[in-house]
Amino acid sequence: MKRVAGAGLSVTISEEAFEVLKEEDFQILDESIRGEVPAGLWKQWTITFNPWSDRHWLKHRFFDDIVGKDSEGNPVYKTRQTPVSADGSILAMTTNYTCNEWLDAADRRLFEDMKARNPKRYQVAGLGNWGIVDGLVYENWREEAFTLEQVKPFIRVCGIDFGFTNDPAAFFDGYIDTPNRRLYVWNEIYEKGLSNRRFADKIRKMEPSTTVITADGAEPKSIAEMNGYGLRLKPSKKGKDSILNGIQFLQDFEIIIHPRCRNFLTEISCYVWDKDRYGKAINKPVDDFNHLMDAMRYATEDYIRAAKTVMKTFKL
Repeated sequence: MKRVAGAGLSVTISEEAFEVLKEEDFQILDESIRGEVPAGLWKQWTITFNPWSDRHWLKHRFFDDIVGKDSEGNPVYKTRQTPVSADGSILAMTTNYTCNEWLDAADRRLFEDMKARNPKRYQVAGLGNWGIVDGLVYENWREEAFTLEQVKPFIRVCGIDFGFTNDPAAFFDGYIDTPNRRLYVWNEIYEKGLSNRRFADKIRKMEPSTTVITADGAEPKSIAEMNGYGLRLKPSKKGKDSILNGIQFLQDFEIIIHPRCRNFLTEISCYVWDKDRYGKAINKPVDDFNHLMDAMRYATEDYIRAAKTVMKTFKL
């Protein structure tokens, strides 16, 4: 711990901590705060975030208690019923915009509009509730560690959903086992502000050089540019009802997600069906938490289209 102008550095603040995807990264920072603290002070973290998914490590670390272990020795968690942990080291509080006295009328209208137009986001960003799971598009998934050797016998499938300022660039890297109807989510890229060159550099480090990557067909210029950096991209075909057809195809698969794919886990556990003005679910997903979901559809597009062709032939 460094000294500053006759005092000790004892307080660390982490804003938007949900973006810290690995608990190990937080642990490294936590362990770096050491040394003697002047009398009357103590070492502490102040951590703020929107709780987009209860599968994030923040939930277990700060809002849950360990109540036992499962058959494999992994900890079993239960949500703590009090703000303060039993040892007094953690104060976990949920606040929301109604507590913020500094918001003006325009700020409050923003949340009221969110409540009407995007109630799922309002529950999290507005009210501070943990990610809503009601009406999930995909319920056929699980988080499980697996090795590259286990999935190498299957076919590698990769997809890209482009983004830059407001939306992240998303790269899906998986393996499809069609006979057993399993899709393994092996790796991901999920980052805002990536130029196409930097995006291509990151993808090349994952060594998909022999894999054709299906990318969002609405970005032909980006596809051409990234092909110039040594990748093999082709545009998605999309078409009428392509989102729904892709979802229906993938719903018949068991989606197995490697634990390192934290952004994929967040999206798939927040990707829900939209609702009409009466609150009834409609056959269309909400346009949110869908960057890696779209990249997954692009990656498996050839299989989706082949399955659709077989179904049409059978009907004839």
